[in-house]
Amino acid sequence: MKFCSDCGSAHLAFHVPQGDHRPRHQCLDCGNIFYKNPLVVVGCLPVFGDQILLCRRGITPQKGFWNVPGGFMENNESVEEGAAREVWEEAHVQVHRLQPLSMFTWRTFNQVHLFFLAEMVAPTFQLTPESEEIRFFSRDEIPWSELAFPTNHFTLKAYLDNLRTGEMRLHVGELS
Repeated sequence: MKFCSDCGSAHLAFHVPQGDHRPRHQCLDCGNIFYKNPLVVVGCLPVFGDQILLCRRGITPQKGFWNVPGGFMENNESVEEGAAREVWEEAHVQVHRLQPLSMFTWRTFNQVHLFFLAEMVAPTFQLTPESEEIRFFSRDEIPWSELAFPTNHFTLKAYLDNLRTGEMRLHVGELS
């Protein structure tokens, strides 16, 4: 941080402010404290019957790799709204009956990820600038070695575990 976003001062310190317990940036002129908290990533694993929809990323990072649709939550939306929006943005797919599927902390990037299992309203999709290919996969066809992020592995394994046990549960974990 170079300047205070409130007063424009360059007099900043990174220290533990009075009454706090963690180091934070603080403006030494106006006293404003800047809190940097984890970002929330939301997404959906869209399914239609026994088919799983994945998108081949058309954007960086991990362009060209398969992905469970997801992205950063926006202000003024619920986690469910954000997850459904991400599926729409990446594949023009409408989903419903969202159920929490996987939640984990990714400390390296200061992120919390929450992915839902979601039923597709119809088995239709459309390419978008975010996806260069979209297709259905059976459980046996999942391209494990071509998945974009560890989040995809975690979420897909959670889904397959739920199918195996017959129990729809939320899988919680942590990536380091």
